[in-house]
Amino acid sequence: MNRKTYRVIELFSGIGSQAKALSNLGLQTHIINTCEWNIHACMAYERIHMPDSPRNCFLGNKDELIDYFLNLGVSNDGKSVMNRTALQSISESALRAIYSSVINTRNLVDISRIHGEDIDPFIDIMTYSFPCQDLSNVGAFHGNQKGIDRDANNQSSLLWQVERILYERRKEDMYLPHFLIMENVPALNSSRHRGNFEEWQKQLVKLGYINKQYVLNARDFGIPQNRERLFMISILSEGDRDIEKDILKYFDSHRLDSADYRRELNIHKGKLSEFLRTDYTNPIYLSEAIESQPNDTVSRKRIWEDNVQLTDERGKIRDDLVTGTLTTKQDRHPNSGNIGVSFNNNKAEFRYLTPRECFLLMGFSEEDYDNVIKGNIKLKANTDIFTRDNLVKMAGNSIAVNVLEYIFTQIIEIDRILFL
Repeated sequence: MNRKTYRVIELFSGIGSQAKALSNLGLQTHIINTCEWNIHACMAYERIHMPDSPRNCFLGNKDELIDYFLNLGVSNDGKSVMNRTALQSISESALRAIYSSVINTRNLVDISRIHGEDIDPFIDIMTYSFPCQDLSNVGAFHGNQKGIDRDANNQSSLLWQVERILYERRKEDMYLPHFLIMENVPALNSSRHRGNFEEWQKQLVKLGYINKQYVLNARDFGIPQNRERLFMISILSEGDRDIEKDILKYFDSHRLDSADYRRELNIHKGKLSEFLRTDYTNPIYLSEAIESQPNDTVSRKRIWEDNVQLTDERGKIRDDLVTGTLTTKQDRHPNSGNIGVSFNNNKAEFRYLTPRECFLLMGFSEEDYDNVIKGNIKLKANTDIFTRDNLVKMAGNSIAVNVLEYIFTQIIEIDRILFL
């Protein structure tokens, strides 16, 4: 493995699955910037990737802090920008902690408010996992029909902000990133969205990139989760036919979407028992399990009956199974899977996946999770900044780290072949 230091920017960075994958590979990296407007994800990113970083202190008063955040465009729900009233309702201590996380993670916050020249001139890798809610079946059910149309003015159409930034850099004669990595749902190639997605690829080709798509499932890369996602690697070739020929030759013999090729990689097949925490003699696991146990209602019984049951009648984890796709919510049908329990506490005799298990099933470690929840501060008088539902949502919005490790490995190999 080469010892080059890779300069990376993470757009739509979430809790930093990209940074986690790069760290797991032992690569020398410099995360130039993150870009994430959700205050919970920004704070979680800081706690996972820089748990020992000193806290940056904002020297002004609360009103000045609020003005600072209004200028950045932060969000509490990942759907809309917080206004002054919403920011005023947050405790001053929480605002100061959020400020510190923005500074420490070098967070550009709102992609629609940044420009190409705001980003460092030299970038090796740019990642962009733009929101998928307007592409999914759930989004369509709720009336989100415009997908990534340029005029959609929704979350998924933020893809075109990436295009704007790249063209701004080109206009200013700034270097374009050598590599781009996109992750999103396979529905991008559906009949409804294919035209827009093809237009996006054409724009990348105009900018000098050659694109390679993969549809990959986390269960094939060591995580027992049925999570299929579309990845696209874009490599800056500047129209050089020899470089493009070498890139295509590489991908022809290194197909991550080929079962035959994956067998050559000897990928460890992760089992559910490595990820689920059912040792209830551990008081922390017991407490988290009880907190994830729903009330005993007719609708919850139906959730148990109609979704994958990850334990058998004796309560043993079924290592022959994988979970369903982790989403932003577990108390729903369909969900990712359920675990039978017998706590005799007048609740349902099963539980959902705990936030800890959700983090593990996305490729993060228990230490990562513990760092996030350590010293959980109050967002408001009676509300922690990291609630159970919020933690599950952040995991569901993330990317399977194990899959990214293989994506980044290919980028490093191509970089070594072509550019070093």
